[in-house]
Amino acid sequence: MQFLIPYQILQLTRGSAARLFLSITLLLLGFFGLVFNGIAQETDSQDADAPKKAVVVTIDGAIGPPIADYLAKTFEDAALQEAGIVVVELDTPGGLVTSTRKIVEEILKSEVPVAVYVAPAGAHAASAGTYILYGAHIAAMAPGTNMGAATPVELGGSPAQNPPRSPLAPPENNEDGGSNSEENESDGDAQTDEQNEAAKPAAPEGAAGLKAVNDLVAWIKSLAELRGRNAEWAEQSVREASSLPYSEALELNVIDVVATSVDDLLEQIDGRTVQVQQDDVVLVTAGAPVERWEIDWVTNLLILITNPNIAFIFMTLGTYGLFFELANPGSIFPGVIGAICLILGLYSLSVLPVNAAGVAFLVLGVALLVAEAFSPSFGIMGVGGLFAFAAGATLLFDTDSPEFEISWQVIAGTTAATGMFFFIVTVFVIGAMRRRVVTGVEDLIGQVGIVIEWNGTRGYVQVDGERWQAICDEGVSVGDEIVVQSVDGLVLRVRPNTGKRSRRKRR
Repeated sequence: MQFLIPYQILQLTRGSAARLFLSITLLLLGFFGLVFNGIAQETDSQDADAPKKAVVVTIDGAIGPPIADYLAKTFEDAALQEAGIVVVELDTPGGLVTSTRKIVEEILKSEVPVAVYVAPAGAHAASAGTYILYGAHIAAMAPGTNMGAATPVELGGSPAQNPPRSPLAPPENNEDGGSNSEENESDGDAQTDEQNEAAKPAAPEGAAGLKAVNDLVAWIKSLAELRGRNAEWAEQSVREASSLPYSEALELNVIDVVATSVDDLLEQIDGRTVQVQQDDVVLVTAGAPVERWEIDWVTNLLILITNPNIAFIFMTLGTYGLFFELANPGSIFPGVIGAICLILGLYSLSVLPVNAAGVAFLVLGVALLVAEAFSPSFGIMGVGGLFAFAAGATLLFDTDSPEFEISWQVIAGTTAATGMFFFIVTVFVIGAMRRRVVTGVEDLIGQVGIVIEWNGTRGYVQVDGERWQAICDEGVSVGDEIVVQSVDGLVLRVRPNTGKRSRRKRR
């Protein structure tokens, strides 16, 4: 018993020490856990408050299919990289309606806020650029820029004497001379008003023009209401092609910000609330790191070949190359170059709005020129082909944007080059048709030979190194020269050669 007590005490002491050690360890772990948790929460809070990167892309030129595809991919990549905002630096004279609609649709469904910034100084967002600016979450302009003129110009036609009036325009004068205040206006003010009215472009006439304009008006007004911007001026921009400088655009609530740079823009829009899809998002952009994305070479190549002038030149060169290859089978090089140019031209036609009448005129023009080359009609088909070719080039693209029409310089140059090309071909064809036949039986007629055997009116002659049976109604003898007159099967009809004695083959 005396031995057991100390042992139990010892066991008790050891158990208490172990529990004490375990308790201290757990306390230390808990303490360090709380410390690390606080540090992690503080870090997460700092990361949450830190602005995400701002992606900046530059669009400088007409709005077409390659630009629309590039911006759509940019918005997707920015969302995948969790960017805070996408800033589109815009400088455009306009573009295709279809491409503009696609860009606006991509902005509306983008998961990342999009700011459209008309920059640098001197830039403009005309026509298609106005719609893109209205569709952006943030619309901004740099000093020295302008926007507007959103009327579809191709549908505008020539100014009419009594053009349709905009609903925003002031009421017209009465037939009896108008109100007293209007009668008391000075002549100078009246002349100024007349000049201003004359300077305004006329609204499109006809059902097609009115349908297009009304559709665009409804579209841009819906964008204005969605973004809380001036819907009345938006309608005026479409109906009357009105334009605004940056300062007036800000005063009329057409844009949100006037900024001198991208950094200034990010500072000014910090803290604003925008609607991204169906959610309200507070922008955290002050001091955000700026990352510029350049347009890749594939998009640049597509932009180049979808230029209507370049596309038309590719189609023309492709036609030349295939014509050379078919006229001279086996030359290979013209056929390869022509096929490549034709494929590039056909790709451009697949993405650009093409007019069927223009294509028909081009095909007719080339067909007439080819017919003129192989069956000369004293220039009638050639001249008709050139006129058809020029008409086809003029009508080839059905678009409301001058940037996507073929310039008259290119039309004149290609028409002249095509006419010269087929003129040269015609000259060579006529020359070839006038040459003497150098193969077959026809080649024997007119050749000079020598009599090697003869008896009466029949014998054998040697022509071009070959022995032929011959007939001659005139008297000849061995060693005399003869001239072949005709060929009847394997018998030659000859006559004596009264010219210079020669054994050379006549050409």
